[in-house]
Amino acid sequence: MDESRFGLKGVRRRKITLRGVKPIGQYCWRFEYFYAYGAVEPTTGESYYWIFNTLDGKCFEGYLQKLSEAYAESFLVLLLDNSGCHKAKGLQIPENIFLLFQPAYSPELNPIERVWEYLKSKLSWKMFKDLKELEDKVCELMVNTTNEVIASLSGYPWILDSLKRAGIS
Repeated sequence: MDESRFGLKGVRRRKITLRGVKPIGQYCWRFEYFYAYGAVEPTTGESYYWIFNTLDGKCFEGYLQKLSEAYAESFLVLLLDNSGCHKAKGLQIPENIFLLFQPAYSPELNPIERVWEYLKSKLSWKMFKDLKELEDKVCELMVNTTNEVIASLSGYPWILDSLKRAGIS
């Protein structure tokens, strides 16, 4: 589980051009954004996303509540970074959710980081007239990204092996 910021300031990536030719593309300088909160299940690719305007403890708590309700019959273990919102004072964690914190400065351990990278790659070199248009496009990408793609992105061999050994997979 993690959050990612999506904004109007465009995402530039590498682009194939002739040798010595710089890629040309439009770029937006407006710094407007929203946060997508998401969780993925690395063995099946199942995912759950929610969009909020800010990154704080209240939004994180709201996301946990929505996730808990969506998977009320399951016990969820969420691998998290050490963001301040994940450790906010007074944070109400639903009974069917356990938070497992990864070591500091190690985003490569969190399976959803590659999903965020994949989604943002689909937005590279694109311009959006406003935040609503960008939000609609991000939601479309989230809905249309198959479980197989998400599993291939998030299913690190060491995670799948650990889940197998724990009898979860």
